[in-house]
Order: sequence, then structure tokens, then C-alpha cells
Amino acid sequence: MTIEFQKQHRSDPASHFASVRALSEALVHPLSDADATGQSMDDASPAKWHLAHITWFFETFVLRDHVPGYVAYDPKFSYLFNSYYEAEGARHARPHRGLLTRPSLAEIFSYRRHVDAALVQALPKLSPDMTALVTLGLHHEQQHQELLLTDILHLFAQNPIEPAMWDAPSALPAPMPRPIQWIEGRRGVVTIGHADDSFAFDCEGPAHDTLLTPHALAHRTVTNGEWMEFIADGGYADARHWLSDGWAWVQREGIVAPLYWRKDAQGWTRFGHDGRRPVNPAAPVAHISLYEADAYASWAGARLPTEAEWESAAQGFDPDGGNQLDEARCPRPRACEQADGLAQMFGDVWEWTGSAYRPYPGFRAAEGAVGEYNGKFMSGQFILKGGSCATPRGHMRPSYRNFFYPHQRWQFTGLRLAKDI
Repeated sequence: MTIEFQKQHRSDPASHFASVRALSEALVHPLSDADATGQSMDDASPAKWHLAHITWFFETFVLRDHVPGYVAYDPKFSYLFNSYYEAEGARHARPHRGLLTRPSLAEIFSYRRHVDAALVQALPKLSPDMTALVTLGLHHEQQHQELLLTDILHLFAQNPIEPAMWDAPSALPAPMPRPIQWIEGRRGVVTIGHADDSFAFDCEGPAHDTLLTPHALAHRTVTNGEWMEFIADGGYADARHWLSDGWAWVQREGIVAPLYWRKDAQGWTRFGHDGRRPVNPAAPVAHISLYEADAYASWAGARLPTEAEWESAAQGFDPDGGNQLDEARCPRPRACEQADGLAQMFGDVWEWTGSAYRPYPGFRAAEGAVGEYNGKFMSGQFILKGGSCATPRGHMRPSYRNFFYPHQRWQFTGLRLAKDI
């Protein structure tokens, strides 16, 4: 099933709702009930839990509280599919989501149809504030679409037969991109953060001024071929390049390459939604932790960009451009562009920055349960920018702040180098 992104959907709530909801269901079309039930680690969730949770969001925060006469599909779902909202009370423990063999995937689809029908009927009557809450829910669902894809990839990677979720043609041979060119960034006082009246998550604002010192950004992301050089030079075995916590993580976990990579007699291969394939040296490296990104930058004589440096550089680029998710298909980073200026600012891989996920000056969490959405996680995590090949097109902005813990790497995470000048 092909779901094309259309810009006009953003200003048409009913079309936007139908488009986003349809893409979620199309993404799980290749999965069996067993596939959609499995959970491979505490950080991941089953595919059918994703489908149910984002439906619970609409049922709980819009229909239950603001549509008179709405009847819940199943009162037990309020316990099963709450994620982390303390204001909504007790919930099923996250590490045990994979034990929910019931409700079945078919019943989750029935749940979605029940909620969708009620919400579509209610949309024309909702207040502007409630319509804005629906928009928040749709962007929340787009986040879960990417999580669904990366979670099922991690699950399938644990299976010894390494099943493919989609058949996809092998990547066409591509020449290695030109060596990294350094593009001088803006300096002095710049404004970052979301500033207009279009949608953004609360953590993206307020817009504020910050000072940029002289610096340059690499014109593209680091490639798999360059990462192979780091491995061959003993990068994973040289403590000089690693943060203390990162070195302890490498030693404890036995990390020797990006997640899903394996070396055999034929060379390096990687596992993806299209099964195990040879590593494409010209494509951006993916599935690396902040620790790995920082170590590579040290080895390369550079550093990671700050969030402000990256966002300032991205402000002139189209966030709907690049290699992003348009439909239910196999997401895969494509070969790096042979560009003269900055390239791949949006799509392909999320780019780690060296900036901690902390509130901007003047940040205030929203009132009520939805105020738990971002602010409560501003501790111990780092910012990533730019989206990936698994990010639904139309979801990105220069101000978008993704965040993960420094050891996590099951997302499509890569890096772009920076340096002081």
C-alpha cells in the first residue's frame, strides 16, 4: 500500500489524520501476529503495541475528555497501552509488553477503526485547542512509525535466519563521495528554536539567541567506507579516542562495529529490513551510539557539532527534502551525494550532536498529562538532528530535537563532523 505525503494534508486535519493513520497500518502489513507481538529488548516495543498506544493517545486525550457520549472500546486498554503518563495512573510495565499475546493484531486493528470513526466524526466540531491536540497526536504517531520500523528491525536481527521484512533490490554500485569538504558556519549571535505558528513540539522552543564561535561543518555525513578505516586502524581498541563511559561500554559489551554489522570471508555485511546485505561503502554509517560517534570524531581529529551549529546551518534547507519515508517500503540510507556545499541535512541518518538534551531558556512544559511528553526526559540524553530514511516525510524541521541516551544505537543514527577554526 502506497501512502504519498502531501503538503496540503498539514492544513486539512481530516486528510492529514487519514494519511498518517493509514501509513501506520501499511507499515505492519508484512508482519504476522507473532511478528507484531515480539519484543527484543526493554528499549523496544512490539509493533502492535505501537499501533495501540497511538490510538490510546487519541482516545484518552481527545475522545474521552472532549467528546460527550464517547464510549471506550475496552476499559482495560487504558492500563495496557499507557506509555509513561503518570497522570493517567498505573500501566503495564514496559519490559513486559512482549508478553501481551492478547489482544491480537486483528483486535488492535478493530480498536483503531473504532477510535478513527469517532474522531473523524468529531473533528469538525472540535475547538481550535482540541484540533491542535489532534495535530500533536499525529506527529506523535509519526514518531512511533519510525520506532515501529527500528524496533521490528531489532527484533528480526535476533532471529538466526535473519528474515527480511521487505524484498528490496540491491543498492546500485555508487562511487565513493568526494573527500570531506569543510563548510564554514555562521558565527556570532544567531537565533535557534521554533519561532512561528506552525506545529512544533514544546521542547523546540522558545526561540532564543545563542553565540556561535568560528567553526566549520563537514559537507556530508561519515560513510561506511570511512568507518571501515576507523575499524581497521584499531579505533574500537584504542582508549585514547573514547569517553570514559564509552570505553567502559565498549569493553563491557564487546563492541567492535556498528550494530547489525558482521564480517566474514567476503567482507563486511549489515542486516536491514531487506535482510543481510553487503555494506555499501558510499552510504552513511548508521546504527552507531554517541560514544562511537564521539570516538570516531576524535580519531578523525574533529568533533561533533553542537545543536546550535547544526540547526543554524540547516535553516536554509528544505526539511521535506532528502531520503525520508514516503510510503510503506524498506528504509535504507542511500549513497552520499557528490555535492559542493552542505548535503544530506535531512534524511538518511539522524546526526548525533555533542549537545545535551536540556530545556531552552524560558521553556515551560504544557499543563496536564501531555506536559509529560518531552520535558521530563531532559536528563542524561543527547540531541540528534535531521531525521533519517525511516522518518516520515513532513515530520522534520531545523528546530526538531530528537534525543537518545549515549549508548543507544538501534535507530538510524550517524554523524557529521565539525571542527573549530
